[in-house]
Amino acid sequence: MSDPNTIPDFDPQGPQLVYVAIADHIAARIAAGELLPGARLPPERDLASEYGVAYLTVRRAAQVLRERELIVTVHGKGTFVADPLPAPGTPDPA
Repeated sequence: MSDPNTIPDFDPQGPQLVYVAIADHIAARIAAGELLPGARLPPERDLASEYGVAYLTVRRAAQVLRERELIVTVHGKGTFVADPLPAPGTPDPA
């Protein structure tokens, strides 16, 4: 497990689109071991409150993470960290 101190601060004022910055931040949390494979993510509205954005922004970030194969959403159950995670160095499907 990686050191959680390696997770960069979330910076919505940076040069990235906010939803991409959120996706990158959640991806860093997964890589650092803060969010483990199989773990359920908080609801989109809770994440929106945590990040200080609209829930639709979090929904767009979740789509990016699904495209990266880092999370899976099961209708009626929630969104989970992919288990197993893609191997490091796997090309981004986007």
